Amino acid sequence: MKTLSLVLLSTTLVALLSGPVRADDVKAGDLVISQPWSRATPGGAKVASGYLTIENKGSAPDRLLGGSAEVAAKLDVHEIAMNGGVMTMRTLDGGLPLPPGSTVTLAPSRYHLMLSDIKRPLKQGDTIAMTLSFEKAGNVAVTFAVLGVGAMGPAGAAAPATGGTMDHGTMDHGTMDHSKMKM
Repeated sequence: MKTLSLVLLSTTLVALLSGPVRADDVKAGDLVISQPWSRATPGGAKVASGYLTIENKGSAPDRLLGGSAEVAAKLDVHEIAMNGGVMTMRTLDGGLPLPPGSTVTLAPSRYHLMLSDIKRPLKQGDTIAMTLSFEKAGNVAVTFAVLGVGAMGPAGAAAPATGGTMDHGTMDHGTMDHSKMKM
């Protein structure tokens, strides 16, 4: 009886300390993916961005490598940073590290998923099926909600502390060569 009580107590403590998993969260191994969203795009846009939060509840690191999306020819992980007063963007060729015990938020003006050569405009209220590729967790299907053009995140989401904004949906990336951007 004493052993059963200890097991129940241990299980309860682990559940409480690991934090809640919402019904719309996606769990993949030790990763919990929450609040996946994108912005609506104007007609003719060639790119869109995806945002989400990834919590690594495990004791080993993982890495977001990229993925695929039903609406885009290509999906990469990008980073926006300020370097010497100049905003730069680059593809994270090695992926985005997800250290054990960390929470990483992809948000406007920071890390984000870049959907290139989108096949149709994204409209507010739509959903987008994406498959995210992780080094250890493998391929994970995630559905992204499309919010308004100027949205900064889903209702109730913590605002990222990033400073400044950049809306890829309103930019013309048709002739943009990322390899020539100042890094």
